[in-house]
Amino acid sequence: MVQKAPGAYQTISEVSVQLDVPAHVLRFWESKFSVLKPLKRSGGRRYYRTEDIQLLKSIKSLLYDEGYTIKGAQNSLKKRTSASGSVQTNEAKQPSSLMRQSLAEAHLHKAESLLEEANKIVKTLLGHFDR
Repeated sequence: MVQKAPGAYQTISEVSVQLDVPAHVLRFWESKFSVLKPLKRSGGRRYYRTEDIQLLKSIKSLLYDEGYTIKGAQNSLKKRTSASGSVQTNEAKQPSSLMRQSLAEAHLHKAESLLEEANKIVKTLLGHFDR
């Protein structure tokens, strides 16, 4: 397979492999998350920008890692957009800023979970040493 340049548009099949999500799921998410708007060429062929892929990663994280429903993920993305201040009028910038905030919050949530888990392990280990 030919290696694409960083930032090059990717097809739905390439993104599907990259995210380990079936193409039909990506099309479904597109219908449910209005902020997700890949470029469409003749015949309806989709081309995803880097910002689109990052947004898809955020959506996948909300749904698969954090256990949100579609409706919950939609609300979470809307809240994150409104919490970041005024809504941007330039649609090209919106997915990028939304993606960064969503991704940062997903990483924060994951870090908090890992810290809780580590704390439990430390308490267990300390309990063994006290005996």
